Amino acid sequence: MRLASSPAVPLRTRVGKALVATAIVFGSLVAVGVTAPAEAPFTITLRPVLANIGFDIDVKVWRVHVHFAWSAIPTTSTSTKVDLSPL
Repeated sequence: MRLASSPAVPLRTRVGKALVATAIVFGSLVAVGVTAPAEAPFTITLRPVLANIGFDIDVKVWRVHVHFAWSAIPTTSTSTKVDLSPL
């Protein structure tokens, strides 16, 4: 008999609630960072790059800047085979 304790909660419910809470916090941070002015302590800048069909993301948290770039057209060869003779 459990009078003073809460009923047992399955692990699946706890994990589900944790994932939903994480998604809400992440979404809130992105929304605040994208809409913040450039001189704010926390900003997220998203710029499309049309030359190589990609985008650049800059994240600034106080003095730390993180840059991420993605392109649909690879800038380097994906092959590991090296051809030393010219065609």
